[in-house]
Amino acid sequence: MDRIEIRPLEQLDRPRLREIMAGYTSTQRYAARKQESDRRTVIALELEPLAAPHVRNYWECLSEDDLKRYEGFLAEGFSLGAYRNGAWIGVALAEVQGWNRVLSVWELHVHPDHRRQGIGRRLLDELAVRASALGLRALTVETQNTNVAAIHFYRQAGFSIEGIDLSYYTNQDAEDGEVAVFLRRKLG
Repeated sequence: MDRIEIRPLEQLDRPRLREIMAGYTSTQRYAARKQESDRRTVIALELEPLAAPHVRNYWECLSEDDLKRYEGFLAEGFSLGAYRNGAWIGVALAEVQGWNRVLSVWELHVHPDHRRQGIGRRLLDELAVRASALGLRALTVETQNTNVAAIHFYRQAGFSIEGIDLSYYTNQDAEDGEVAVFLRRKLG
């Protein structure tokens, strides 16, 4: 019998985490446009096709410091693994932000062979249950405007876009065409 179990992570198996964090390829993006004057500032996202596919490998973006920080999250109990018949196939790495009572989900990934089966949604739902029990008010995530599939997924999971940062990664994000999109799922 095929069984999915969601439970707190006790350790990060880095080679397996690398397989789970496979990244994405997108043929679209939400182009960020900004109009600013003394009276009004408007930042808008508009879905558009890309001239060439955008490929992102998340593992290549992580530093040793990032991995150590993620390992430090494990003690909080908000970093979860999804297991199919005992095999680790999905991960949610999250950290409580006490000052604003939000659970920040830093990484959410499902192994490519197991995507589109509700596993990511189950990880988020379990995080929501745990966050609500602690009295937290929301889950928050960040993704790229080029990760259209993730934005659609988060919206279907009850999140809405609440912010855009035009220079979150570098000072040239807007010019380079990849900006940060922040989404939030309110609890309670």
